[in-house]
Amino acid sequence: EEAILKRASLLAERACTVWKRPALASDRLGLYQEPEETKDQPVYHLEHYDHLQGDMLDLYKNLEKRVLNLDASVRVEFKKLYIAFKAQTNFVDIVPQKKRLRLSLNTEFDRIKDPRGICKDVSGLGRWGNGDVEVGLENPGELDYIMELIEQAFENQN
Repeated sequence: EEAILKRASLLAERACTVWKRPALASDRLGLYQEPEETKDQPVYHLEHYDHLQGDMLDLYKNLEKRVLNLDASVRVEFKKLYIAFKAQTNFVDIVPQKKRLRLSLNTEFDRIKDPRGICKDVSGLGRWGNGDVEVGLENPGELDYIMELIEQAFENQN
């Protein structure tokens, strides 16, 4: 292992001499950097959501792990009222509730294949989250089927 680390360090040093860091003006560099958080932009964490405790927290963590494993591009963002999972755009938003996780799937209702008929068409309704499809997750036994629905929303991103 030590030999591997030594070799990796040597190759990393050589790479820095071969590929120089580009010199960009600060205004141009700003296009590629994530915006710095300001006092006007609060940061939210799991602890912010009152209903994510006990069994609901465990259920959320299991779901989060599986959603993040869909693809390397998937990331999670904690918003004030919901938790967003994004790749190109939000594909599933989660609103923690007392007895379930309410999921908004960002896809058109007629594009979702739901043999069990548990999805609800919420197009045109105002609510927290994005998408026209809503489904609830109440227990770990539903997780496999819910993941099939989430995968469809992920694949339907444009």
